[in-house]
Amino acid sequence: MGSMLVGLVLIVLAIVVIAKLVRIVPQGYEWTVETFGRYTRTLTPGLHFLVPFYQAVGARMNMMEQVLDVPSQDVITKDNAVVRVDGVVFYQVLDAAKAAYEVANLEQATLALVMTNIRTVLGSMDLDESLSKRDAINAQLLRVVDEATHPWGVKVNRIEIKDIAPPRDLVDAMARQMKAEREKRANILEAEGFRQAAVLKADGEKQSAILAAEGKKEAAFREAEARIRLAEAEAQATQLVSDAIASGNLNALNYFVANKYVEALKEIAHSPNQKMLLLPMEATGVIGSLAGIAELAKESLAQQGAGRAAPPPR
Repeated sequence: MGSMLVGLVLIVLAIVVIAKLVRIVPQGYEWTVETFGRYTRTLTPGLHFLVPFYQAVGARMNMMEQVLDVPSQDVITKDNAVVRVDGVVFYQVLDAAKAAYEVANLEQATLALVMTNIRTVLGSMDLDESLSKRDAINAQLLRVVDEATHPWGVKVNRIEIKDIAPPRDLVDAMARQMKAEREKRANILEAEGFRQAAVLKADGEKQSAILAAEGKKEAAFREAEARIRLAEAEAQATQLVSDAIASGNLNALNYFVANKYVEALKEIAHSPNQKMLLLPMEATGVIGSLAGIAELAKESLAQQGAGRAAPPPR
């Protein structure tokens, strides 16, 4: 009976020794080895052998990237506005020994460091800056926290502010301010539109007046030119009649008088104030004028025929 008990104790002891002798570190973890409570080395993922009762596993450190939620907290900004802020931290242990022995509680220390720096960074900014410069806040927090956690063997990869929530009354005031700004911009744009339309209308009227003046100028020039041509023609006709009278041809005078007489009758007929026209005149005078016109036409035809029949000079 005693031998059986001794054998059982030896079997249990062998199992314990084998368990302490063979160590398998899973992937993504590193274990520290302590010799009589003093750190000696670090075990990487894989199979390892330790001296039982002389060496022991100290800390089992997770070497994968981890996520740490930052609880929401009230922060007072530079302009004394109270906002509620929360975030998230992504970090990774690079040195298992430092993470195990340089800080007592790595997660708690990292969380306290991040929350303290959030209050510091946002406290140096106005409310508008804290709401609009989210990337700048993240970058500043990352730089400060990563530098502070470097002695712990930790690399902080990212710090993201998830939400910055101002008080409800402040949100309502911001909404009213934004609405007033939109209405102001709309009124400015509407006024600019009216001003531009007035400018375009005035410019169009100016161009229209210039074109109208140019048209009147051109019409006056054409009318003056036509009057000059008419005067020249009248002067030429008068000269021809004068030459004909000077040569003793009275039919030309009759033609001239008859032409003026007919033109005067035409003007009287076209007068809008005349409904009835009584013309006491001598029939022989009109017949004589028409006869003079016929004689002039005959003489002109006779001169043209004589000019064609005359032989060319040799």
